[in-house]
Amino acid sequence: QVQLVESGGGLVQPGGSLRLSCAASGVTFSTLIMNWYRQVQGKERELVANINRFGDSTNYADSAKGRFTISRDNAKNALYLQMDSLKSEDPGVYYCNGYRTTGGIQNDYWGQGTQVPVSS
Repeated sequence: QVQLVESGGGLVQPGGSLRLSCAASGVTFSTLIMNWYRQVQGKERELVANINRFGDSTNYADSAKGRFTISRDNAKNALYLQMDSLKSEDPGVYYCNGYRTTGGIQNDYWGQGTQVPVSS
């Protein structure tokens, strides 16, 4: 059974930093393309950052560019999101997502989310 477990959320001040982690189990982690998503209450989940299986290619939402860094450690089955220069519009529930396509079928895996509130 594939499990993704996020951690590291917490209250921070605008301008502060936070590092989110996602621990994967039950899967060969290096086979997954990994994403961080954010969801704000009442809105759809949005992609924040993406990283390829080898960790040498990343993409960011415009809102995250220059402030957030996604990385992974395949040896540790771990995904990270370093969040710097946090803004008041950054809070939400952050979800770790991994997917892979096998035989033409895409399998998606989600964590339970970790809350990142930012104090005003």
